[in-house]
Amino acid sequence: MNLQIPKNKSKMLHHLRDPLFNNSLFIMLTSITSAGFGFIFWMLAAKLYSPQDVGIATALISSMALLVLLSRFGLDFSIIRFFPGNDKSRIFSTSALITTFFAVVFGVIFIAGVDIFSPELHLLKSPQNAAFFLIFLAANSLTTLTAISFIAIRKAAFQFLQSIIVGSRILFLIPLIALGAIGIFGAVGISFVLAFAAALVLLVRSGFRVRAVIDRGFLNDAFHFSAGNYLAGLFITAPTMILPILVLNTLGAEEAAYYYIAYAIAALLFMIPNAISMSLFVEGSHGEALKRTVVKSLVVIFSLLVPAAALLYVCSGWVLGVVGADYAAGGVEVLRVMVVASLFVGVNYVYFAIKRVQKNVKGIVILNGVIFGLLVGFGYLFMTMFGGVGVGYAWVVANGVGCVCVGVMVWREGWV
Repeated sequence: MNLQIPKNKSKMLHHLRDPLFNNSLFIMLTSITSAGFGFIFWMLAAKLYSPQDVGIATALISSMALLVLLSRFGLDFSIIRFFPGNDKSRIFSTSALITTFFAVVFGVIFIAGVDIFSPELHLLKSPQNAAFFLIFLAANSLTTLTAISFIAIRKAAFQFLQSIIVGSRILFLIPLIALGAIGIFGAVGISFVLAFAAALVLLVRSGFRVRAVIDRGFLNDAFHFSAGNYLAGLFITAPTMILPILVLNTLGAEEAAYYYIAYAIAALLFMIPNAISMSLFVEGSHGEALKRTVVKSLVVIFSLLVPAAALLYVCSGWVLGVVGADYAAGGVEVLRVMVVASLFVGVNYVYFAIKRVQKNVKGIVILNGVIFGLLVGFGYLFMTMFGGVGVGYAWVVANGVGCVCVGVMVWREGWV
């Protein structure tokens, strides 16, 4: 019997076997799932808790995320770049020990100086609240590292499962409502503990032998690559944690809540280029043809990003209205401006992935430093001039300038 697969099905099977497509698919599914759970989580939080509680909770969560970012030291990127051809168990164990240890150390420092760093978070002075903050901080750090490891071994499907468990934070909102802002933060923290426990089981089943070991050889080999990407990672991600705290301290808890909800929705768009560029980095690290993969990545990114951005821009008032009338009134302009910024972000993310594959981190550090400085500097300046929407303007200016710089560097390097 001569069985022939129809051409359209044959193409579909080909795409499913394509590592870039497969990994990107599950990374995007993870992003969509995380964003969907996040939207529902903040919608319920906005309805169950006061805007003041939501504003303080966003600052707590942003502070935790910032401390995790500070403690990575670029080892998350080194995991992706050095897993191929090396002892994955030793690399993961080394990275997990170092990053989690320093996350807790930085957490202790933050709590001790909370009156200086963010006086609005004085509730961390309570020993009980401080203890929970440190436990959830460690769980967040380990969950983040396991998610990166799943991507690095081309098993992004496990990261997808992990994201579903993190989504369980929705279930804890009602039982913890009496705790106010700490209840919102606790719901997030508990979900990280559960997600790491599940991820550990998946790692062991994938052949990892997790143990207390420091691989000095890996640290020596990865030092320059990790250090450069650490700075670049700080510059890329830190503004997303710094700006909510800055808005809280400058404009108050309610404005912080409106900004954060708008940003959380706009971040749905950012997840598209983030997922594709991450897969580009993974495939390039495994030796795939770089230019061909870059072109394929750009086509996929803008095929998804442009219609999604247009739809969200048109429906921004309705989307925020689902969260609450106050959020629609206070955050619609921020959301619309950040939708525009997402188009520039897409180009920048692909360029960063190219440079990481080439192990050329100097350009990434400089460019991200420029974007970081413009974003935080103009973010503060514009919010004092225009209110919360000023932060959105800063996103457009900073990433627009970054996009122009990418165009110039690509032209000089002979890519076009």
